[in-house]
Amino acid sequence: MAVIDGNRIAAALIAELKAEVAAAAGRPPCLALVRVGDDPASISYVRKKGQTAAEIGIESRNLLPPATIDQAALEGLVESLNRDPGVDGILVQSPLPPPLDERAVFQRIAPEKDVDGFHPVNVGKLAQDDDSGFTSCTPAGIMELLARSGVRLEGKHVVVIGRSLIVGKPTALLALRRTANATVTVCHSKTVGLPALARLADVLIVAIGRPAFVTADMVKPGAVVIDVGMNRVADATKKSGYRLVGDVDYEAVAPRASLITPVPGGVGPMTVAMLMRNTVKAARQRRAPA
Repeated sequence: MAVIDGNRIAAALIAELKAEVAAAAGRPPCLALVRVGDDPASISYVRKKGQTAAEIGIESRNLLPPATIDQAALEGLVESLNRDPGVDGILVQSPLPPPLDERAVFQRIAPEKDVDGFHPVNVGKLAQDDDSGFTSCTPAGIMELLARSGVRLEGKHVVVIGRSLIVGKPTALLALRRTANATVTVCHSKTVGLPALARLADVLIVAIGRPAFVTADMVKPGAVVIDVGMNRVADATKKSGYRLVGDVDYEAVAPRASLITPVPGGVGPMTVAMLMRNTVKAARQRRAPA
């Protein structure tokens, strides 16, 4: 068993992006970060994104509307960023406080600035193998982790547990691409015989949002296991009162796997790194002659 070090791989990608930004002519890429309200997790996530952007040389603009902002005003803010020629990428931090309609806000973002990859145009481009679009960051990070760990998907059976628009569905589409050539099974909470299907996986990708959902008996010996879960469970020994665990029972599964991602330190760092790569790509495409 070997551990896939997401921190190391993300650091390598960030170094590559830093060199690309430094070598590019003109102004640096600009990422607008919209955080509504004062959710502690959102504050932490946006801070990390801003710090990583600064490390690379990407300008980040923090926009902090109050939790009381209404739908029309928030969508108007997004529209103003769409029109701003100095902004290359827009990210609206999820979750939004109720009663705001998150999907409607995401769909307001111009597709060419949608560096989170959630706009229907970009999801459609992903389904059509059109590389001009933006792939949502966690699925793209999973593929990058696999590639940089020497895992070839061609001819392999990939089982994805989870069908969300953010992780499960785009991950399955990426694995199906002709550049990957995997055979893909998608499972979810209503799948009958899920453990047996999971045991067929050469590469098992788990994004179901349930702590330690995948147990050792669900994993084929020698499989590659990618744990996307990030769950908080109570732990009185921690200063925070909780610890982070994945969707995989790591201690039990790790000895059966050939490669496995830890939580934290696996997929998580790649999500931020891929957001930065999408932002650099957006700036590059916007600078390109029509």
